[in-house]
Amino acid sequence: MAKVKTLLLIVGPTGVGKTELSLRIAERYKAPIVSCDSRQIYREIPIGTAAPTAEEQARVKHYFIGTRSLEEDYNAGEYERDALALLEELFKTHEVVVMVGGSMLYADAVCHGLDDLPSVPSDIRAYVKAQYEAHGIAWLQAEVQRLDPAYWEEVDQHNPARLAHCVELSLTVGQPYSSLRTRSRKERPFRILKIGITRERGELYARINERVKQMIADGMVEEARKVYPKRSLNSLQTVGYRELFDYFDGQYDLDRAIELIQQNTRHYAKRQMTWFRKDKEIQWLNAHDTYEKNSTLIDAWLGADGVQAH
Repeated sequence: MAKVKTLLLIVGPTGVGKTELSLRIAERYKAPIVSCDSRQIYREIPIGTAAPTAEEQARVKHYFIGTRSLEEDYNAGEYERDALALLEELFKTHEVVVMVGGSMLYADAVCHGLDDLPSVPSDIRAYVKAQYEAHGIAWLQAEVQRLDPAYWEEVDQHNPARLAHCVELSLTVGQPYSSLRTRSRKERPFRILKIGITRERGELYARINERVKQMIADGMVEEARKVYPKRSLNSLQTVGYRELFDYFDGQYDLDRAIELIQQNTRHYAKRQMTWFRKDKEIQWLNAHDTYEKNSTLIDAWLGADGVQAH
């Protein structure tokens, strides 16, 4: 009987400690790591996206890290296609592939597949674009809250592309966008084991605050200044860069920008946990437990299908 091929998905909120655990588990199973982070894929912004360092990438082969430019449009549908093609190749030589990241939609795209959504009529798309250009992101935020309050609770509330997508589809079908997201599972030719990493909320928030300070010390301000001329790109509509761009525009000083990055990152982590907790397939590990304890649990879960650590 052929050995089962397993995608070991490691998820959790930003700052929880996914990177180090994923490295050690990948080394344990001689597995490559496939990133499912929608921003670490961009090569120009490694500091602000907490991309794996050169040393970490030297430990384990990584995919989808720094492989695209900010100017290249890329979405979850394209990621689903590319990731599945890559997994097909990797499983020819590996029993286990580790996938890690906090981008909920990217992880869902690979595990479940994306819903087939209706096309948005050109007049509705033009209307939403015109309103956004005239009234800014506040209009999109208000419309999402009005049209789809459930989606508002989990979306990145400062990402205009995600907000506009919700508004367009809600207006197109006359019902909340979230009602179209059936999340029906598409069959995959491999087993999926989902591992979630958690910490006590106060500790997680403290780690986030410290990590933001470290990013600033590592040169995130300079990194953001280099990409500032491209600030309108969808790839830069993310926590960290938006606040620094407003600082460059003179809306507040650097200390306030750092406070806002910390605050908005904490809010994002909360939305991530709201999303992940809905997935009953995730088996949770406590980041406070020893690596030995957590790896033993993972060994047991994987070993049920005959997969062995090296």
